[in-house]
Amino acid sequence: MASYLKVCPVDAIDRETGVVALVHGRAVAIFRTHDGEVHALANYDPSSRASVLARGIVGSRNDVPVVASPMYKHAFDLRTGACLDDTSLRVPVFEVAVVDSEVWIGPERRTERERGG
Repeated sequence: MASYLKVCPVDAIDRETGVVALVHGRAVAIFRTHDGEVHALANYDPSSRASVLARGIVGSRNDVPVVASPMYKHAFDLRTGACLDDTSLRVPVFEVAVVDSEVWIGPERRTERERGG
């Protein structure tokens, strides 16, 4: 886990909320869903061009965990970063590990296209 950075105790993130952490020079929005899963996306909303995603509404749409941007309410899949309302929009997703009740954020997850798939 050399490329991972410990950011906070998992209990520091209330369920269905997000927080922001600076991870290797990037603002990362870290979310905890109602079932306790932890996800991390870039904090940048591509439609409003503002760093606001951590302040969005965390929930689900058709069993997909999402965050709705506080600006234009676009819903982003917390697992993939894909926008459910505008397929041209996507935000980077980061690897997450919870070890001994601590949240660790890793590198940006590559997409299928970037991996050649």
